[in-house]
Amino acid sequence: MTQSSNSKQPISGVEVLVAENLRKSYGAREALRGLSFSLKAGRILGFLGPNGAGKTTAIRILTTIMEPDSGHFEVDGLGSEHPEEIRRRIGVLPESLGFPKHMTGIECMTFFGQLYGRTAADAKANGLALLKEVGLEHRAKSLVGTYSRGMRQRLGIARAILNDPVVVFLDEPTLGLDPRGQQELLELVRWIAQERNAGVILCSHMLWEVESVCDDVIILSLGQVVASGTVTEVIGQAQSRPGKMAQGKGIRIQVPSESVEKALKVLQETPNVIEATPMDGKAGWLRVEVTESADEILEGPHLNNKILAALICDEVQILRFEGEVGRLQEVFLHLTEEVIS
Repeated sequence: MTQSSNSKQPISGVEVLVAENLRKSYGAREALRGLSFSLKAGRILGFLGPNGAGKTTAIRILTTIMEPDSGHFEVDGLGSEHPEEIRRRIGVLPESLGFPKHMTGIECMTFFGQLYGRTAADAKANGLALLKEVGLEHRAKSLVGTYSRGMRQRLGIARAILNDPVVVFLDEPTLGLDPRGQQELLELVRWIAQERNAGVILCSHMLWEVESVCDDVIILSLGQVVASGTVTEVIGQAQSRPGKMAQGKGIRIQVPSESVEKALKVLQETPNVIEATPMDGKAGWLRVEVTESADEILEGPHLNNKILAALICDEVQILRFEGEVGRLQEVFLHLTEEVIS
């Protein structure tokens, strides 16, 4: 995948999207209550929140579909009072993007390219280059109606970047895909940020993928920001707040049934282990709660290795070893519950 030669992207690290105190109400209900954040070129921002948190309203405002009641935002230095110019600098992949099924992939790309003012020949050449970059060159002349869900999402990404946008909005891009398709789409998301140097806003309910691909995170609840920063910072913020959030994470380990007592004794003497208990109804399975410092949150494998080494040194056979809920998901549940309550 290579960046097209005619793209004019901002320098990495430059703010390409800045929102200041955006507010929007529907009658008496406040959908957004002072949304402020910024996004830099080359970075991926996870935009999170439960249903009704204000995400859709925020995206509609930032993509110029609707106007805020108050507040201001800029895209590539252009203020929100210039919606037509902003639309030429953004790309959007909505959750339900429809393409004419009777058109081929390259016909679609050519059509949309011409809407941005390209000649038919230029739009076709650019469309072919982008289809190649998203892995669809072999299906460029196939009808969109024959495309799989994953192929349509790839076409949607090609469509979203055909105008060399400085900000790309992706709404649930991996929804409905199998694990391989999800990983391939996430690689395309990374490519948009790293190779095309665009700022990316990723809306997703799959928090594991946000944790794996995003540089920064914003969590909304009831129209307001409850946490923002890098993944590590957001987790640290949540752990520093009073509440019921556990300061550790869960690991599940299966050992032979006859080794459960020995394994429990070893684990209870292992540093960073808060508690180790048998799991009801699951022979040989143990749940281990471990604690991590803020600096160790993204270095889980090192802590896992310490636990495995302790068991192996005491000759406890390990049948299975797996992590539980990701830390970002735990933080998300904790923070959104806290606001609602």
